[in-house]
Amino acid sequence: MSSDAVASKVVPAGRRQGAVPSPLYRAWLARRRRDGLTVAGAQAGLLLAFLLLWEVAPRMHWVNPMLTSYPSAVWAGFRELVAQGDLGWHIIVTLIEVALSFSISMALGAAAAVGLWTWPLAQRVLDPFLVVMNALPKIALVPIFYIWLGPEGSIYAVAVAVAVFITILMLYTGFQQTDPNKLKLARTFGATRVQILRKVVLPGNVHSFVAALKANAGLALVGVIVGEFQASKAGLGYLIIYGSQIFRMDMVMAAIVILGVISLVLYGLIQFVDHRLSRRSRR
Repeated sequence: MSSDAVASKVVPAGRRQGAVPSPLYRAWLARRRRDGLTVAGAQAGLLLAFLLLWEVAPRMHWVNPMLTSYPSAVWAGFRELVAQGDLGWHIIVTLIEVALSFSISMALGAAAAVGLWTWPLAQRVLDPFLVVMNALPKIALVPIFYIWLGPEGSIYAVAVAVAVFITILMLYTGFQQTDPNKLKLARTFGATRVQILRKVVLPGNVHSFVAALKANAGLALVGVIVGEFQASKAGLGYLIIYGSQIFRMDMVMAAIVILGVISLVLYGLIQFVDHRLSRRSRR
């Protein structure tokens, strides 16, 4: 048995009995800390190397600075946007659109996945259509949504269309992979399909929901930006289009960096939720 497996067995027993951690457990913790520091250091090193190369390459004219900008110019562009007083509004508009699109996509996706699991015949009928809609390039639908729903509605429609189908497929696949022994035991005790869903399938697919959250957050953000490219008069997508039209790559890159920060914050929040759920499930 590996030391990780042994340590995982020692931890709960030690906590229940209030025992002093064993040398094996302390060595495992030390190795975990070293691994964490190594990963964090490698990530920081990669980021610094990228920023350094990005700064040096345009200044040395290895690439055209007008096309790529560079970090110091992006910082100057960011300060200019802040000084103009509109940046906060653009960020708030994009965040609201992402939050609403994300919530709608998760709600519709979860409801559809539950419906497909509850009625297997519906899944057999709709499965090819879901696969096709998931594979369809959603940017092709932007003009249609714009005509149907107008500028504001088209942004939400595109974002939901980008995210909802992958959410349905991910959650339904997770439902299908529920432990068959648990399902058989529930049926043995006479549980109905709805009871099995509530007591076995949904509690056993917490990590499927977390995985769908991670995918949905990024896809909703992508969908919102694509919608803003077409229709919006505010938001970070609007800033990117406006900056490219006036050849202000520093403005474009500043908006992209802000989008990266938003993505990182969303990922961190979902990781926090995942960590809390994992701790609760181990109790």
